[in-house]
Amino acid sequence: MGDRRNQLKPKQSKSKGGDRDGVQASAQPANKLEGRSFLYVGGRDCQVAHLRQIASSHGAELIHHDGGLREAVSRIDNILPSVDCVFCPIDCISHDACLRVKTGCKKWGKAFVPLRNGSKSSLERAFLDLKTSRNSAS
Repeated sequence: MGDRRNQLKPKQSKSKGGDRDGVQASAQPANKLEGRSFLYVGGRDCQVAHLRQIASSHGAELIHHDGGLREAVSRIDNILPSVDCVFCPIDCISHDACLRVKTGCKKWGKAFVPLRNGSKSSLERAFLDLKTSRNSAS
C-alpha cells in the first residue's frame, strides 16, 4: 500500500503543475473548503493524525473530540459554535456523544455528517461530497 501512495503523489503534482488554466480549475474546488473548520467526534485515536492530514489536503482544519473516552462529552458544546460541520463515524462513537452532537448541530445550525465507519476513506469521501455539493451550489 505504501508503494501505491508514492505512485499517486507524482500524478497529483503533475496535474497541478500544468498550464495556467488547469491550475485555476484545480485550485477553485480546493478553495471551497479553504479555511473551514470541521469537528470529528469519535473514531480511533491512532488515526487522528491521518484524518487531520486529509482535512489539510482539502484546505480545512480538523478538530478532534474522542467522544467521551478521555475528554468530557460536555466539551462538544463548547466546540460546536466555532466549526462549520461535524463528522461522526457511527461505528466508533458513544450514543451519548452522538446524541449531544446531533442536538448541538440543530441548535447551532451546523451540518451533521454521519460517516459509515471510522476509516480514512470515509472521511475522504465526505470531503469530496462536500466539495461537490459546494461546487454545484455556486
